[in-house]
Amino acid sequence: MAKESMKARERKRQRLVDTYSAKRSELKAAGDYLGLQKLPKNASPVRLHNRCKLTGRPKGYMRQFGISRIDFRNMALNGLIPGVKKASW
Repeated sequence: MAKESMKARERKRQRLVDTYSAKRSELKAAGDYLGLQKLPKNASPVRLHNRCKLTGRPKGYMRQFGISRIDFRNMALNGLIPGVKKASW
């Protein structure tokens, strides 16, 4: 499990990105790069990192489900994800 501080930092970054998204798009359309530089660094969507919603794991993230590969496998084996079953051939 990731530390709570890391998960909280990602949530804070996401809030900043949501807050400044309209302003960023206006400044980009106007070509005002000095204005963009004055915005907070964490307001840039590039600084976001995908994390597992359950554990906060930063690696092995599956976008379609929003969880890490490990949690996905456990949930799929337990039948908690509808329509997903272990392959066998």
